[in-house]
This record gives sequence, C-alpha cells and structure tokens, in this order.
Amino acid sequence: MACRFNLLFTLLLIVCPEPSTRSDFDYQLTGNAEDVKPQGTEGALMLMGGGGSIKEAYRWFIEKAGGGDIVVLQADRPAEESGNYAYGKFLHSTVGGCDSVEVINFNDREASNHPKVLKAIQNAEGIFIAGGKQFRYANYWKGTPVGDALNAHVKAGKPLGGSSAGLAIMGEFSYTAHVTAGLTSERAMRDPFENAITLEGNFLHFDLMKGVCTDSHFSGRGRLGRLVAFLARKHSENKQPQMLGIGVDDRTALCVDASGIGKIMTTASNGKAWFVLPPGPPEILTEGKPLTYKGIKVVAIGTEGEVDLKKRAFTKPDVDSKISVVSGEMFSENGK
Repeated sequence: MACRFNLLFTLLLIVCPEPSTRSDFDYQLTGNAEDVKPQGTEGALMLMGGGGSIKEAYRWFIEKAGGGDIVVLQADRPAEESGNYAYGKFLHSTVGGCDSVEVINFNDREASNHPKVLKAIQNAEGIFIAGGKQFRYANYWKGTPVGDALNAHVKAGKPLGGSSAGLAIMGEFSYTAHVTAGLTSERAMRDPFENAITLEGNFLHFDLMKGVCTDSHFSGRGRLGRLVAFLARKHSENKQPQMLGIGVDDRTALCVDASGIGKIMTTASNGKAWFVLPPGPPEILTEGKPLTYKGIKVVAIGTEGEVDLKKRAFTKPDVDSKISVVSGEMFSENGK
C-alpha cells in the first residue's frame, strides 16, 4: 500500500509541479541602505566595449555620481548564477568611493513596473547597465517606466554607463540581436536587410547620442562592416543627416563628460574607440542585394586623443581614414 501511495505522490508531482517562486527581479544591496544626497552630480556617459573591468573608468564614473548611490541593472540570468552580484563588492569595496551599490536583475517585463525597482533607479546618483543580452533590455524596458526613468536620469545631469550589451542600447539606434549576437560584418554587408539585423529606435533618448548607433567588442570581433550596415539602414530609414557610429574595443571605455568631450581609459594594450561618419545616404541599399556605400570617414582615438561628440571633432586621432563598401566588400581609400 505504501509503495502505491509513493508512486501516486510522485506522479502528482510530475503532473502538478510546485508553483515557481521566482520573482520578477533579483536584488542585492551592498553598503548603506539609506538614500544619501551628495552635494552634486555631473552628467556623463561611460561607454565600455566589454571584456573586462577598468577601475580607472569606474572611479571616474563614481566621482561623476558624487560618491552617491550606484544602481547596476542587468537582464541576463538570475544574478546569483551569472556572478553579476559581484558588481556590489567590486564597485563598493575594490573601486570604492560610493555610498552603496544596488544590483537589480530583471527576469521579465513586469519588473519594470515594480515600485522598489523604480524607487532605486529614481534615487540613484549613477546607473550602470551590465552586459548580457541587449534584446532583453529592449523587451523589458522599452515603453515602460524604467525606460522613462533612464531618460530622466540622464536629463537630470547624472552619469549613466553601459558595457557590451549595456553599451549596445545607449545610442539613439540600437542593434538588439534578437536573432543572433554573432552577426558578422561580411553577412551584414552582403544583405543589410537580412532578418538577423534587428534595429531598434524610439527607446532611449540622450542628447549626446542623437543620431548615434553603437557597437561593442569592436576591433577584436571585426565589427566595422556591420556597424556601417546599421548606419546605412538607419540613414535611409530616418533621413538623419548627422549619423554617427561608435564602436568601442574590449577592456576599453569612452568616458564622455557633460560638455561632450570624450577620452579613453583602457587596460588593453591598444584599446580604442572608433567613430564612423558616413557622408550621406548609401549608393545601393536594396533588400537581398550587397551594400554599396562610399567615402565613409573612420576615426579612432586612443589614450592620447579625445572626441567632441557635439561637434563631431577629434584631437590626436590614432586613425583618420576613409573606407568604401562596394558590392558588399570593404576597401580602404587612404589614411594611416
């Protein structure tokens, strides 16, 4: 009789499993639980290519936040599985100088309406968007109070940073990687309308990033061609006369102050930020056909250079050249 009962109980568990206790978000606090009000913050954007931590850049970011409360947002896996709770200890103890670090991992879109999440974002002096999968940021945040709060945060003169997937969504136009994160330049230039090129607009709106499309892990993964394809699409669709592509290398940060002046901080031997400035609309942009786009200016700055994002001007660039894409293949025109 006991054996039959145990078998029946087991079958019931299989057919009627226990309801999930997973919440809409995971949360961890490191540091002071009280909401401090530092004397002042400075508007800033920290654009990180991914692939490693840059203490100097995080220290700059915390200084711009006035040493106040930092909120780290991510939407990859539960934070305790992905290791992103390590941001709390890293920023609060290793980098130091901030009052607290709150790590919030989004498990679904519903979290973007939760009062605790919104209160943390609204009270933050600095917000950092971690790496992961950028399509989840678009799915979970676009058209929600979180998206509105991020826009309000930057408008209020507070720093915001992003690494890898976090960087990918910081431009006015974003490659969301809904189909694949492994889109190659060759594939993108061969057909800029293929289904893997998922581009998002009308999401985040930062004045310094108007007309900008970003990309991460730039040189190491050969992403210049795909960024050109993104710009070709958006230039044609949005009729933007001042499109700009920004690609950032691994272990490299482009740190931009409120005036629009950006400098490089990196732990890589030759880390750079790359700027792609198309001259106008592409010559050939047709669904199912290779891209032709000529006379595109490409500039890169290292630790000795700087960029003025407002003027689209550069000081001491490491690279200043022109490229063209003809029938889906890229060619260098001149420059160093």
